[in-house]
Amino acid sequence: MKASRCLIPYDATAVSSCEGTRPASLAGPGRLIRHRKLMMFGAGLLLLISSAIGVKSQGAAGPLRACKENPRYFTDGSGKAVYLTGAHTWNNLQDMGPTYPPPVFDFKSYLDFLEQHHHNFIRLWRWELLSWNTAANNEKESRIHFAGPHPWARTGADKALDGKPKFNLKSFDNAYFERLRSRVTEANRRGIYVSIMLFEGWGLQFVAEGWKAHPFHPDNNENGVGVSIKLEGKGLTIFTLAHPEITRLQEAYVRKVIDTVNDLDNVLFEISNENHPPSTEWQYHFIRFIQEYEKTKPRQHPVGMTFQYKGGANAVLSASPADWISPNPTAEQGYDYRTNPPPADGRKVILTDTDHLWGIGGDVEWVWKSFLRGLNPIFMDPYKREILSGGPEERWEPVRKALGHTRRFAEKMNLKSVIPHPELATTGYCLAHPGVEYLVYQPKAGESFSIDLKAGTYRFEWLDTAKGTTAGEGRVEAPGGMQEFKPALAGDAVLYLKR
Repeated sequence: MKASRCLIPYDATAVSSCEGTRPASLAGPGRLIRHRKLMMFGAGLLLLISSAIGVKSQGAAGPLRACKENPRYFTDGSGKAVYLTGAHTWNNLQDMGPTYPPPVFDFKSYLDFLEQHHHNFIRLWRWELLSWNTAANNEKESRIHFAGPHPWARTGADKALDGKPKFNLKSFDNAYFERLRSRVTEANRRGIYVSIMLFEGWGLQFVAEGWKAHPFHPDNNENGVGVSIKLEGKGLTIFTLAHPEITRLQEAYVRKVIDTVNDLDNVLFEISNENHPPSTEWQYHFIRFIQEYEKTKPRQHPVGMTFQYKGGANAVLSASPADWISPNPTAEQGYDYRTNPPPADGRKVILTDTDHLWGIGGDVEWVWKSFLRGLNPIFMDPYKREILSGGPEERWEPVRKALGHTRRFAEKMNLKSVIPHPELATTGYCLAHPGVEYLVYQPKAGESFSIDLKAGTYRFEWLDTAKGTTAGEGRVEAPGGMQEFKPALAGDAVLYLKR
């Protein structure tokens, strides 16, 4: 590598300064004004045409699929690469609370919140248990939460263990599926993609007597389901292929979900949240089941497999037939998904989720490091603290904002062409199409760094990640080789270069 050529300090008024770069004013003010007028006329004409032909300004352009040019991301019918990021919370599908029925979740306000932060993705949570004690989450003040509605009708003549009518596992509760469709549809109108969580495996493992609060427990349904596993204790084999009659019930439920939302473009599927490692073949089965069933339908949607807890291996996710995955913190060759994420290699679209890395955790640095390594970061949000406390609010708002800031850069860049190039920047965090575009993150406040640039003239822009605002812009002539840059910001910084 060549030695660094020039030091570019932060200068909010600078346009250019390096080895004889001519100032932008030499382009001629008249030419610049005419150019701006032409751009304004073109933008207005496009707006009129769009209005005339009824082009939708929001909503997915088509079901997602892996982007052939850059399979670290999805693409839709527009042909653009789609970067997914957002904040999800536990009660965004089923209501939860200390009373039954629990208070209704304000989904409209939640969508407003996501839009305000420029998010475009959520996990829509499924909770299989009728109730749970937050002591399993190590809360200082544990609470009982009831959850509902559930996929099956409670029409039994006898009472379940919670004193309410038993479930009829042969009959679906239409209210559940109407709500599912309504919420996915409303999210689509806001341009938000929704991963529908089909099963939830954490609760049976860690909630005290969780099996007694599950519809498949033999005392909670009128169909005789669960009798063969009554003495198991936790009932975890419902998430294996050991009980064909239960697998058939689960398949019928999955078909009903697909039938409910197949015509919607903003859908993804997730098999199960944090299920135990013995669920691997069961999860593989349902990935293939969805893929095969959707072949008979107008649309096909991505299917995901997420971290198995406890003891799950990322290799199991990578080897799965899933289209996207969410890993656990550990990674090979000195990387980890918390502090030094591995560069995405494109074998799977990776949604790196704070839920699987900390439970509730993450910070601004984690967001930018993940984005610069070709990942799609998402945040487990203690939204309004109605379910879990999650610590002080001021800790999480910067994380939410950072997710939106990364999406703005993803929309600005040609995401189909940029891939992680940690070797091109001394910070180790660089997305680039060498010679065309570079985005570099410097987590160390105020420290100089160098980028191995191809020769050319680049427009540069500094981002103050703390404020989410531009902190200087201009042009720089790069003769080729290592070029040094110096941010003058109180915190970490992002530098964008476009040829």
